[in-house]
Amino acid sequence: MLAPVIEELSTEYAGRIKIAKLNTDENPNTSIQFNISAIPAMLFFKNGQIVNQLVGARGKPDIKRILDTL
Repeated sequence: MLAPVIEELSTEYAGRIKIAKLNTDENPNTSIQFNISAIPAMLFFKNGQIVNQLVGARGKPDIKRILDTL
């Protein structure tokens, strides 16, 4: 459901922000490391540190608002 939005944002922010997707079923250790208990979950990093996160499906405007602050 979020894949098309993530792809659009990846294109819009190309060269400024790295956007990546991770399958938590295939990467359970990463889920544990970042305390992901529900999906979809979006973690926002700046300088290697989590600065914000969204849990649950969110619209493009919500995600853009956070990205624009970074």
